[in-house]
Amino acid sequence: MFNKVILMGRLTRDVELRMAASGIPVANFSIAVDRRFTKQGEEKQTDFFNIVAFRTQAEFVSRYFNKGKPILIEGSLENDNYTDKNGVMRYTCRVLADSVHFAGPKEGGGTTGGAPFSDSSFSPNAAPSAPAQYAQPQHPAATQPTAPPNPDLSVGSLEDFEEIISDGATPF
Repeated sequence: MFNKVILMGRLTRDVELRMAASGIPVANFSIAVDRRFTKQGEEKQTDFFNIVAFRTQAEFVSRYFNKGKPILIEGSLENDNYTDKNGVMRYTCRVLADSVHFAGPKEGGGTTGGAPFSDSSFSPNAAPSAPAQYAQPQHPAATQPTAPPNPDLSVGSLEDFEEIISDGATPF
């Protein structure tokens, strides 16, 4: 089975950070994600997703994000149900965030590029990286362009390949 969600959108409200009974930080927030396509003559459609983050991800979101900020979420979907005060069964769907990343230009950096900036120090699965000002310079030879491939070493003609006759059986 596979349950993976990747969403990029903007926070619709400020993050609510709470502590669970076990002392684990839990952040609840929602994001708005524009649909990729719109029908001609109609307004752009937007979907809203409820997100839950735990532990360091929860602390990271509550510290660096607020209403309107772009965000990238990687996680999984979780369905839940409950009975409301009128006795009606309600069903909800939310995203459990595995990792959270910045999704817009770095503030105060003067750049307007669209490349995502992620804070890997808060991502449980990523190795921390040094900030750009501390990065090691590359060796000049490493940045030199490589020569184009030799045309004499290219793939031969179809006669160089053997035909495989299949009996229709799956090979695995």
